[in-house]
Amino acid sequence: MTKQLIARAPTIVNLGLGDFAATAREVGAAALDIAWRPIGDGDPRLAWLLAQLAGDPADPESPGARIDRANQQAVARVLAAQPMLVDVVAHAREAFPDMGRTLLHAGPPIAWERMCGPMQGAAIGALLYEGWAADADAARALLARGEIAFNPCHDHGAVGPMSGIISPSMPLFKVRNDDAGNVAFTNINEGIGKVLRFGANGPEVIERLRWIETALAPALKRAVTAIDGGINLKAIQSRALAMGDEVHSRNAASTSLFLEAITIPLIQSDLDDAMLREVLRSIDGNSQFFLNLSMVSAKATMDAAHGVAASSMVTAMARNGVTVGIRVSGLGGRWFEAAADTPVGLFFPGFKAGDANADLGDSAITETAGFGGFSLAASPALVQLVGGSADAAVAYSQEMYDITIARNPALALPRLDFAGAPTGVDVRKVVDSGIRPVFTTGMAHKVAGIGQVGAGIVRAPMVCFSQALVALAESLGVG
Repeated sequence: MTKQLIARAPTIVNLGLGDFAATAREVGAAALDIAWRPIGDGDPRLAWLLAQLAGDPADPESPGARIDRANQQAVARVLAAQPMLVDVVAHAREAFPDMGRTLLHAGPPIAWERMCGPMQGAAIGALLYEGWAADADAARALLARGEIAFNPCHDHGAVGPMSGIISPSMPLFKVRNDDAGNVAFTNINEGIGKVLRFGANGPEVIERLRWIETALAPALKRAVTAIDGGINLKAIQSRALAMGDEVHSRNAASTSLFLEAITIPLIQSDLDDAMLREVLRSIDGNSQFFLNLSMVSAKATMDAAHGVAASSMVTAMARNGVTVGIRVSGLGGRWFEAAADTPVGLFFPGFKAGDANADLGDSAITETAGFGGFSLAASPALVQLVGGSADAAVAYSQEMYDITIARNPALALPRLDFAGAPTGVDVRKVVDSGIRPVFTTGMAHKVAGIGQVGAGIVRAPMVCFSQALVALAESLGVG
């Protein structure tokens, strides 16, 4: 009799934990699970702040309406951005004249003693490259004494992958946003294997850095400066999305497109044939060469949207291997930080989950601008990172629409009927929905110098966004 009554009853709608629905199904009832979580992770204060900061069309002077207008202004700057590669600066100290004996690093600020293994290893390598120390032990002692300053790349309008270390003698790509006029910088991708960004600092690493400084960078400078107006990086990124890149963890198509753009100017330069072949081979043999350019393109784009009063749009997400930090357009230079998670994904043969360092690198600036995990639907080659399902990759991109302000028509995703990529993370939407931004990323071994151990998926910590929401409310006089 009970089962007969249940069979005629309406479907049970279950919110939250699935135990009730499971019990109902055991006795034959139809049950529909709804993915729901309390607003603000169940924190009453966050829920109240969200209610006060929600847009109110009936009151254009309400805090929420002010935020909505500010966000439209900020995201319009993102959509209008025109990042152009215009130069290759011979040395970072020319871009940052006050740099002195300073190393720039990925992520929010961090002191030497708190740095993860890969970042410490990269810092040691930078000292050897600069000639500030005779060997690794001397470099480590110098760093431990606090004689070398550290600053985030982001504080200097720059970005760097993984450890992100930039030292004064390193050459830099210079990108100008032709729409807003701001500029951004990044170092040149070293290739794969034992490289500085993963903490390697042996003689072969230093030799490679010197070749980049003395041979590759000058050659690229000749070619880039010969192109009227520079190279349109946004156009390359847009085309690459249609060719299977998400332009963060996969850059095979974008690297090929960059090589296409640079080859004729290189041939027409005064490089001798041997050097020309060496430069072309170095780019062609490194499918991740465009990664740094994708990052600096995104940096030039998002910096233009920073500083819009009352905006809740995120303009930077970055990781130092210990913490993740975000910056918000309307909240100045403040970092909102929380402990970094470890990515989950595929490991190279011989490595396992316990080998991976916590999330590391400035490359999440690509997601901040709508690439990477936000455009994962465009990259079927990366589906194994999400369990081998193309539908799962699509689902990540679709999920990101729920926490963003706009769709970027210049970043069309073929698998989503060429819808624009989700762009402009809104702190309010992240806290309200409980959906955290997703990053595609490489994984570094936690021991310096071993290198990349795999690639995977990781999300930004919710605490970063909760902190930012509280700060935004306070800035608007909401409590």
